[in-house]
Formats: sequence, structure tokens, C-alpha cells
Amino acid sequence: MNILRGFLKNKRINPKGTTVFFLLCLYTLLPFSPVMAENKYGGELVLTTTSDPKSFNPVLAKETSTTTILAPMFEGLTMTDPFDLRVKPNLAERWESDAQGLIWTVYLRKNLFWSDGVPLTADDVIFTFNDLIFNDAVPNSSRDIFTIAGKPLRVEKVDDLTVKFILPVRFAPFLRSLGVEILPQHALQASVKAGKFAFTWGIDTPVKELVGTGPYRLKEYRPGQRLIYEPNPYYWKRSPEGERLPYISKLVYLIVPSLDVELLKFMEGSIDAYSLRGMDYPLLKPREQKGDFKIYNMGPDMGASFVVFNQNPGVNAKTGKPFVVSYKLAWFRDVRFRQAVAHAVDKKRIIEIVKNGLGYEQYSPESPSVGFFYCPDVKKYDYDLNKARALLEEAGFSRDSSGVLKDKDGHAVEFNFYTNADNTERVDIASIIRNDLESLGMKVNLQLVEFNTLVGKLTSTYDWELIVLGLTGSIDPHFGQNVWLSSGQLHMWNPQQKTPATEWEKKIDEIFAQGVQEMDETKRKAYYDEYQKIIAEEVPLAYTALGARLTAVRNRFGNLKPAPYGGVFHNLEEIYIQQR
Repeated sequence: MNILRGFLKNKRINPKGTTVFFLLCLYTLLPFSPVMAENKYGGELVLTTTSDPKSFNPVLAKETSTTTILAPMFEGLTMTDPFDLRVKPNLAERWESDAQGLIWTVYLRKNLFWSDGVPLTADDVIFTFNDLIFNDAVPNSSRDIFTIAGKPLRVEKVDDLTVKFILPVRFAPFLRSLGVEILPQHALQASVKAGKFAFTWGIDTPVKELVGTGPYRLKEYRPGQRLIYEPNPYYWKRSPEGERLPYISKLVYLIVPSLDVELLKFMEGSIDAYSLRGMDYPLLKPREQKGDFKIYNMGPDMGASFVVFNQNPGVNAKTGKPFVVSYKLAWFRDVRFRQAVAHAVDKKRIIEIVKNGLGYEQYSPESPSVGFFYCPDVKKYDYDLNKARALLEEAGFSRDSSGVLKDKDGHAVEFNFYTNADNTERVDIASIIRNDLESLGMKVNLQLVEFNTLVGKLTSTYDWELIVLGLTGSIDPHFGQNVWLSSGQLHMWNPQQKTPATEWEKKIDEIFAQGVQEMDETKRKAYYDEYQKIIAEEVPLAYTALGARLTAVRNRFGNLKPAPYGGVFHNLEEIYIQQR
């Protein structure tokens, strides 16, 4: 009877005669027919993003403005448990390997379907790896992750539900790496064959053409306004009680111009969650007692916040001009200059003023939240302008009679300093660093740009000099190798090197090649401790401070299970609205 009422309400059919009986039987026999729990289904969840996506293509995604809005739509073969951090089955039901750990056989779940109703098979897995990730014509960061000892792994079909992965060498984080999104062969193969995949599933794509396996599918995209999702009618996952998931019938991402606007919308009640900056805590904490929302503190951010220097020696093919003028390139490539800037980053002040005391000084490329692989014993740069001046003097810089810092050839030290305008915390951090750099005699031109423009400068045009930015993190350092390998696409200061430009970058390449093959975790940690120490010594990135991971959420959701790794909505499909 519950099914009948739900069916009639949703379909608005007049219950007369055998037609209704036939339709009801057909509906209940469908493989994804729900066992209704009327008090859980329905309602909407409204979240925010501060930028439009750059693409709807997860293979090409390099920025959170894209990955955030794609997360509800796509899944991998495995997933990481947000609490115990173990690898769990996802689209894959199980797996097995040979004694050497070089051949892995992965078994897909039965009755998996794409959001357009087409069955998901081993062909989609083969397509994702062989036609996309390992296709040199498709720019993607996943290829860096799956390239082991300079060689790609091989992927072969066994049958429609079984795939064999053949590794060139042992690969310690193999199962965790299978969390990469699987994409539909039937929807994308034609664009690959035509050589147009890099332009496929752009933001101008009709949303009905976007096909995934996640709990939601995109229903509507209004640029500059919002993204609206509806439940994927073919979603495979069920609750422990056998109920069809997801419960919430409408997911909305509002596109807001800044975190300040996001805060106002949370306070007025038009969005359901807000990731607090430290400066927001005194404003929101007293209001928490009224019972409308709760603030969850999940410890230090997983990622990193830093200043990065452009050390790219390349030339713009269109203009014939270098990405960085030669004398500035010489500054940025001098480790003493970079260390001087690191000493000019006042982490304590950033935590006190920007994060309202709710922060953590960062010195290592890994966050303390990663746990086992975090190395606290790295070189630390305390805030000390006298040390900064001494390092600059050692590198040949001096101040003239008017206080302007100049290099040994008389060039005044002046550069553009970029960050994204929508992130007010990052703007404040950049302003604090700018003031201290100017006290050293540098002229710093702070440039605030839209986030996707900033990403374009960093990954495409290379038209920048200094940037304040952040990266998301992972619990296994290997998944950051697209940043740390000299050939990596996100090796920001000098990307995609054919051969390592420096001895220390060569050493890091070797460390990651060794670390990924080491199955003994204690020995693996020793490798990754060494890489963290090298980065701290060479300072390609000068770290600032990590924030506390704080999220305020309306008190109207059931099954909310905040976790340090997954955040508040890691189990989005299981969450339901208690009050409507």
C-alpha cells in the first residue's frame, strides 16, 4: 500500500481498473524499485560553491570548482572508509591478487547501470583506463598516479563483469587508486575516436548527456546561479534496511561570489551548511546554542596552504616571450630567495587574525590529518625578518638609499602576487604576506582574480610570478605525485619537465618510484618522510597555516556522520531530512 500511494502521488494516475494494477506490478518488478520509507524520502539539500565549474569532465578536472560539483555524479571501483581509512568495495564487489601482487583481478557488482539506464560492464573500466587515462592525447592527472616506475599498468577484460590489472612492478596503494572515476564508454567513445575528448562534456553540454553512476545526476545548470541535481533512478546502493538511495530528492549547489556571501546566506537560512573560516567562529558559535545548527570540528584541514614561485623557464609559443623574465626567474630559482620569503610568512599572525586562533602552523607538505605518513621533523621557518634579510644579502640582494631591494644587477625586486578574489581568507593571508615582503624592500602588486582564471594561469598560460593557493590532500602521499614528480601536470613551479631540472627534484622522483613499490609500510614511511624533508629544505612552496576543519550544518538531517577524512556529507546518499 505504501508503494501504491507513492506511485499514484508521483505519477498522478487515476486508480481505475486493470491498467493501474498492471502498471503497479511492472513498477514493483523493476530492479531498482524502492522499499519506501515515507518519512525519509523527499526534501532538498542546498549547498554552495564560489565558482562555476570549468568542465563537467572528471578526467580533465584539476580544480575543486569542478571536482566538487561532479562528486555526486561519479564513482570509482573502490572507496576509502572515512573513519578507519581502509579501502572498501564500491563499484567493484571484490578483488584478488597473485602472490607477487602484480596481477589483480577485480569483479564488478551485478546489475550496475549508468544514470541513463545502460548497463555498466568491464568495457567501461577498460575504456576509462586504456582510452582515457593512458591516452597521451587526453591531458589528465590520473596518468601520473597510475604510471609506476615510468610504465603504465595494463588493463584487460576477462568477461563482462571481470577486469584484470597487470602491474609492471608492485604498487602499494593500488586498491586505493581504484577510487578514480569510471566513465561510460557508450557516451564518450565517439569523441575519443574523433580526437575531441578534451572538448567533450564542457559546461555548454546539455546536462541530459552527462552520464554517471553516483547517487545524483545533474538536472539543470544555470551559469553564475546554481546547479540542480535529481536522484539517479538507477543508483545501485541500498540502505541496510533495503531502502533505495538516495533519500533527498533535490540537491542544489548555489554559485556565490564569495565566502562572505555564503556566510550571509547561511545566517539567513537559505543554505544548509557552511564551512567556517576562523573569523566566522565568534559570530556563529553563540548562535549555535539556539538549536538551528551545529558546528562540527574535524581537526586540521587535510590539504595545504602555501605561496608558490614560478620557476618555469619555458617560452610562450604564441608571443615568443618567456613565461618569467630571466632576472626574476633567477630570483625564484635561488633557494635562498625562497627561504627568505618563507621566513617572512607570519604563521602565528595568520592564525590569530585570519583564522581567529583556530589554525595550525604548516611546515610539511603533508597535513597532520593524514596520520601515519605525516612527518613533523622537517625544517621549520620561523617568522624572522632578520633571517630573511640575511638570506637575501647572501644571495646578492641589497637595499638602496630609498629602501628598495635590488638584485646584484640593479633590478628592483618587484612582482605580481596572485590569489583568488572569492576566497576572503586567502586574500587576507596574501595581504599579511605582502606587507612583510614590502618591509624587506620588495614591491608586491597584489592581484585578485576569479578562481578559474587563477587555475588557468597556473596550469595553462603560466602567466604568473607568485601565487597564494591551496591543495586538497590525501592520506597516501602517492596520490600527490602529480604535484611532486618533475613530470607532473601539477608540478606547479615548473610542470611537465622532460628530465628533472634539479638534483633535488630528481631525488624526489626516485623516492616516489621506490615508495610506491615498497609493501612494508614502515619502510614506505621512511621514503615519504625524506620527500617531506626535501620539500621543506628547498621551499618550492612556502607554507602558511592550516585551518581547523569547521562546518556548520542545519539540525534537520538524519544519518549525518561527520568524519575527519570524508567531511560532513561523505555519505550523501544516506542522509535524509528529519523535518520538512
